[in-house]
Amino acid sequence: MNHRERFYATMHYQARDRAPLIDFNFWDETLVAWREQGLPEHVDKSNIHEFLGMDYDFSQVTFETGTDAGLAPPFEEQVLEDRGDTEIVQQADGVRVLRHKVASSIPQHMGHLLEDRESWEKHYKPRLDPTHPARFPADWEERVAESNDPTCGKLFVPWVGGLYGWLRDWMGMEKISYVMYDDRAWFEEMVSTVADCIVGTLEGILVGGMKIDACAMWEDMCYKGGPLMSPRIFKKYLAPHYRRITDLLHQYDVDVVWVDSDGDIAKLAPLWLDAGVNCMFPLEVGTWGADPVAYREQYGRDLLMMGGFDKRILAESQDDIAREIDRLAPLVEEGGYIPFCDHLVPPDVPFKNYIFYLKRMREVWAKGTNLNPMQI
Repeated sequence: MNHRERFYATMHYQARDRAPLIDFNFWDETLVAWREQGLPEHVDKSNIHEFLGMDYDFSQVTFETGTDAGLAPPFEEQVLEDRGDTEIVQQADGVRVLRHKVASSIPQHMGHLLEDRESWEKHYKPRLDPTHPARFPADWEERVAESNDPTCGKLFVPWVGGLYGWLRDWMGMEKISYVMYDDRAWFEEMVSTVADCIVGTLEGILVGGMKIDACAMWEDMCYKGGPLMSPRIFKKYLAPHYRRITDLLHQYDVDVVWVDSDGDIAKLAPLWLDAGVNCMFPLEVGTWGADPVAYREQYGRDLLMMGGFDKRILAESQDDIAREIDRLAPLVEEGGYIPFCDHLVPPDVPFKNYIFYLKRMREVWAKGTNLNPMQI
């Protein structure tokens, strides 16, 4: 089986040669630490998946369509202040952040261009026109043809952002939290505008003939204590637009829609599922103890999952790693679940532990079948 066939079979509980072997990705600091522990210098994010014998770079899957449902055109990225090891940068989304020049930890927000209705109308709303030509790549026709090639083993999964996640980034968590309660008409307008842009971009992709395998959304709307908005507001303002998106996808037989959200998603998972968003990614375990096995018991086969291997276990003993691989094995075998680290692999995971993890999962989850060679 090729990667595309294996992904489809896994997400539809069909017979397959083995489970997909992938990972979310790695923090830059992780590779720096691993080079001191034996990772060759020439290995970086562009080739580590091949070096480690994984199926493919999962973070690249959502770039295969070449489409963009976000701000078009983006803001000009520019360094506003150089502080030595750090710098203040205006990002492509207009947000000013304090960023480390080498490390890849999440940048600290320093200021936001989106502050009120005036800045929304001036700077952001015009950039959410779904007909903007920058939403499609120059080689669009070639990509469409490749996606329809029955021998093509690559996955085509448009990443379309989120209804809340982008707004939270553009104006900051505190501001968006107040807006949800103090000016719900404006909040509703912003959510609707973002949704219109997503739907319009997806219509262009699907009507344009591209054969896609799934749709990827991103929200990051939970933390260790649960959702960053009440389920009641979620149901009223977000759920109808998720349904618009998933109804469109279903018209073109696309029935795998995942949402990337960190934190404890327990209160929102059933609401996403009701709205047609049926796959949780990367199913972060966290201190709240999320568990893919428990989720399968609760939701059955309706809920698809990816991730869910506790990154803290990867930093513990190899015996602990082996036990968790074995514990998840029946769920992996059943399907509807692609296991990997529950977020980017952090630098406190020893390189030798990760190599053990890879070798063990190749034996247990993949049963030694049709494996890519490891270069270590």
